[in-house]
Amino acid sequence: MTLTRLSSTKLSSSQFNLPNTTRTVGRSFQAVIVMAIISTLLLGGIGSRLVYLQLVQGAANRRLADNNRIRLIPKQPERGRILDRQGRTLAGNRLSHSVFLWPLARKKGNWNATIKRLAEILKVPEADIYKRLEQAGYNSPELLRIARGISPAQVTALAEYGSQMEGVVVDAEAVRYYPNGDLAAHVIGYTGEMSDEQLARCKKDGYRLGDVIGQMGVEKSFESQLRGEWGGQQVEVDGSGQVVRILGRKPTRAGQDVTLTLDLELQKAAERALGNRKGAIVALDPNNGAILAMVSRPAFDPNLFSTRITEAQWKQLQSADHPFVNRAIQAFQPASTFKIVTTAAALESGGYDPETVLPTYPSMMIGGLEFNDWNRAGFGPLTFPGAMAMSSDTFFYQVAIAIGGDTLIDWTRRFGFGQKTGIELAVEESPGLVPDREWKRKEVNLDWFVGDTVNLSIGQGYLLTSPLQVGVMFAVPANGGYLVKPHLLKDNEVSKSWRESLNLKPSTVRILREGLRGVVTYGTGQGVAAGSIPAVAGKSGTSEDMGEGSDTWFGAYAPAEAPEIVVVAFGEKTGGGGGSVMAPIVRQVLEAYFKLKNQPPSSTASLAESAARAENSEE
Repeated sequence: MTLTRLSSTKLSSSQFNLPNTTRTVGRSFQAVIVMAIISTLLLGGIGSRLVYLQLVQGAANRRLADNNRIRLIPKQPERGRILDRQGRTLAGNRLSHSVFLWPLARKKGNWNATIKRLAEILKVPEADIYKRLEQAGYNSPELLRIARGISPAQVTALAEYGSQMEGVVVDAEAVRYYPNGDLAAHVIGYTGEMSDEQLARCKKDGYRLGDVIGQMGVEKSFESQLRGEWGGQQVEVDGSGQVVRILGRKPTRAGQDVTLTLDLELQKAAERALGNRKGAIVALDPNNGAILAMVSRPAFDPNLFSTRITEAQWKQLQSADHPFVNRAIQAFQPASTFKIVTTAAALESGGYDPETVLPTYPSMMIGGLEFNDWNRAGFGPLTFPGAMAMSSDTFFYQVAIAIGGDTLIDWTRRFGFGQKTGIELAVEESPGLVPDREWKRKEVNLDWFVGDTVNLSIGQGYLLTSPLQVGVMFAVPANGGYLVKPHLLKDNEVSKSWRESLNLKPSTVRILREGLRGVVTYGTGQGVAAGSIPAVAGKSGTSEDMGEGSDTWFGAYAPAEAPEIVVVAFGEKTGGGGGSVMAPIVRQVLEAYFKLKNQPPSSTASLAESAARAENSEE
């Protein structure tokens, strides 16, 4: 076309600044020839460039073109549910709106106004959005989530500013939902978007920026089962970013449901019993270690983490009461509940026989220090069962001095103290502390004194144990001498797979059971007895009050002759005594257990669960 126009146009010498001579023959042809040469050179250069782009850089340019029209739309899998032992939902999913950015949809410098508007609507700092974009890369073809669980008002606002929202996508996705609020929050845990450090650790496992992961409790411990597998679509889009066609599809694979040993209704009863007291309750099956209920107070609502949590909310949650600490698996002085171990050590070491009778005193001078009995009067002569029932301190002082610190420490460890129990919450569980000579020299720079042995015998001094470990201790006399491994995952394994024998003599088990039953019938734990439940055996405990109020304990099992359940209640700095403060709480849990045991499962609950499962499958 250029050549045609040039050849058909009348050209003058002035157009080319040619000199004006008298010679005119052939000059028009010379001009045409010159223009042809110039055009040939130009077309040759363009042609060469086209050849270079097509043949040499063709593959790279095709990739760039594909990136501009082919995009990946990843689809997050639905997280597996967490269910109680009856199949009732403890953690599920609900649909909610999330906001995504398509980094490749716009050039880097064109995001400023959009991000400013997004920050206003979503109530998030602009810097946070820029940081996410930079982490993903401005040329990333994948959707980048910047907000979860936005409100209907925010959805409407984003729609109203649609003309300013090129590259912004609002879509529905499943977010974690905890239908019972803070119930069993420390056991179930919560989910949240991965931190930069977590992403760096987990990227090799297929995690990506913005992924949600279990951050605590069962959500964290069973992440691999609950997680599921990502799917998505590869789509072709036009110049405005609209999907033209779907090029490929990979279906998501939902995560596996995890069924726990917890009983939802018993958990509710235990939560009510503890109320707003700071402390913990553990209920377990003494025959196989299955956890039936686990409570820690204060608690938190895990639903807060299903969406973006504000800085103000986070500061409020990080109160002085430490609501994220699972007190059921943290360590405290066990106080007189520990006399179970001291009795077993005395009878098993050969130092004492089951018929032993010892005098008790208002106090005893040991190593130059005065050690009082808790009533500062003594109880007269007592047998082992009588000493357990009345919780005589001076009785157990004498026993500990006679058998020695090393023997008592050995039996403390045999009962599982000083190490983690094996429960699936291992990351958050404290092993507690069993002090010995080496530990004291290293940590306190002092030798082990007889007073340390005396303190250990009544669960005081440096000894630290968790309510869960104390529950495992109570299971030993309840099940006839076996140390159980507490667990949360429900399965069909037989009881013997979850326990090992401590090889206690039958007479030792008998004395322990007699003493624990005496605590309830005539001793310090009569507050746990009730006519509506079978016979109960138990033990109280009260730590030394250091000016902030004493810690209080009560542990029990029932029925006393054929135990099915162990319940341990712990109160942090409650003041008072274990028998008066914690025993009534244990009684409430036991009453709920036997009431639930004797009634059929709720048909209403079963129907609700069936409907929920059907709804989730349709989604």
